[in-house]
Amino acid sequence: MDDETNERIRMTRVRRSKEEARAAYDRMSAWYDALAGSSEAAYVDAGLRKLEAEEGERILEIGFGTGRALVSLARSVGRAGRVYGVDLSEGMARQAKRRLQDTGLAEEVTLVRGDGARLPLQDGSLDGAFLSFTLELFDTPRIRQVLDACGRVLKAGGRLCVVSLAKRGEGSLSVRLYEWVHNRMPRYVDCRPIPVEQVVKEAGFAIIEVEQRSMWTLPVDIVLARRALDPRVASERRDTGKR
Repeated sequence: MDDETNERIRMTRVRRSKEEARAAYDRMSAWYDALAGSSEAAYVDAGLRKLEAEEGERILEIGFGTGRALVSLARSVGRAGRVYGVDLSEGMARQAKRRLQDTGLAEEVTLVRGDGARLPLQDGSLDGAFLSFTLELFDTPRIRQVLDACGRVLKAGGRLCVVSLAKRGEGSLSVRLYEWVHNRMPRYVDCRPIPVEQVVKEAGFAIIEVEQRSMWTLPVDIVLARRALDPRVASERRDTGKR
């Protein structure tokens, strides 16, 4: 997304660097579940139910954190399937690996420490992709890159589920206050609400369902979408901004 697109969808920018983000999540990895895990759990579970990973499928999670959703996905796809996790933080990867080992699912999951916009996976190789409280951590131009990467690795008709802090229209008072704090303390409040449905549409995905919730008065959207059956349709939408 360029500056014109950023203005049109009125999304604040993420000013901290990728290196700062990696260091921050490395530091908080050991106590992340105590800090945010319990508050996010209900929304993550709702997103997983919408994705409906099935036996034998190949599913990706970007920003897997401490691995809670990976466990659920691995149980859903079984030994005939495969789960892939990509996360920037080495500390989070250690926590997730430990959780998978404790649940006996380490052999069913491949963990990669890397960038969600540069996925080390083959084109059209996955049935589904899942992001929970992750997409809003990327700076505005990189949100499109992440979604384009998901579109590349998904099969035609593959499913995408995004759970995210949401900005609807001009944003509520609580959203504007959150953005104010985010703009002044970007290293400590590193995410911000985004127009989830809109950015997913503009990346060429077909929206299936949007569930609107709230957390601490902040809107949360759970968006389920599909990759276009014809890749040329998605490419045209990305190039022209069509919905």
